Amino acid sequence: MYQEIKNQFAEIEKKLSDPKLMSDPQEMIKISQKHAAMKNLIGLINEEERLNKEIADNKELLNQENDAELKSMAEEDLLNLEEQLIKVSTEIEEERHPQGPNDHKNAIIEIRAGTGGDEAALFAGDLFRMYVRFCERRGWKTEMISSSVIGTGGFKEVIFTIKGLGGFGNLKYEAGTHRVQRVPETEKQGRIHTSTATVVVLPEAEEVDVSLNMADIRIDTFCSSGPGGQSVNTTYSAIRILHIPTGIIVSCQDQKSQHQNREKALQVLRSRLLAKQEEERQASESSARKDQVGAGDRSDKIRTYNFPQDRLTDHRIGQSWHGLNSVLDGDIEDVIKAVKKALRS
Repeated sequence: MYQEIKNQFAEIEKKLSDPKLMSDPQEMIKISQKHAAMKNLIGLINEEERLNKEIADNKELLNQENDAELKSMAEEDLLNLEEQLIKVSTEIEEERHPQGPNDHKNAIIEIRAGTGGDEAALFAGDLFRMYVRFCERRGWKTEMISSSVIGTGGFKEVIFTIKGLGGFGNLKYEAGTHRVQRVPETEKQGRIHTSTATVVVLPEAEEVDVSLNMADIRIDTFCSSGPGGQSVNTTYSAIRILHIPTGIIVSCQDQKSQHQNREKALQVLRSRLLAKQEEERQASESSARKDQVGAGDRSDKIRTYNFPQDRLTDHRIGQSWHGLNSVLDGDIEDVIKAVKKALRS
């Protein structure tokens, strides 16, 4: 049934082992991406074949078995195997027919404080830690690109990379305005405050995905700054890049050198341009990326974190979950699956 897919994968592995590929770095990146994208699918196909064989063996055993107790155990095993098969078959279909061509890519997440002052910045920090913990649970790696910290420990803005197969495909539905309702630590009278933070999720772009014309780019350098805007060093290591044709501006100051900041800023720029290309491919309006974020006010929201009621609600699908402490500790697998399933259907 899947022989053609297996043949394609074998051909890709053959290309990867060809020493000539080393002389063409861009082609090597392209082939490696295809290999990584198909490796998980091949694993799922092998698992489906194993389950089908076990189910067939189990049914044969049931037809031959006369012992009532053993027959009951075999029937129970059969039900379990069939449930596993349904799950694996569903995952295969998702892998074979992803909603977008970038679903297998790593992700770049941008979180910004919205309405609510310092409390919004603290909430942005909570969301950042939630995604980092979620990645740790999945065995994915995170890497900081840029951040703007406030004195109380939150973020005005934080941008980071998530490296893990399917990172973008799983997390792209997190894009939008997240709202929190809780009593801030600084609130002495116990009043509940409502604050927001915005999340943008981009597919990480490689050089092979987006070709940058350096003539279209203006690069400025400046001194890195800390909380409150004060300069934290006297060297011009921070980078600001303007992509003239689109007006996209990217800044990066968290890395140790000007070269590292430049590379990180270019990485973010490529990813924003790739996202823009994908929006155009889908014939969406030019403001689609802005629509991901919205205005960041209290009414423009995809999700609410209600602490007094210990409840998380996703307004797009009208579903709620309890246990916010667990959620903010990265236990969001069920939430992501529910949203992904509802919005894909």
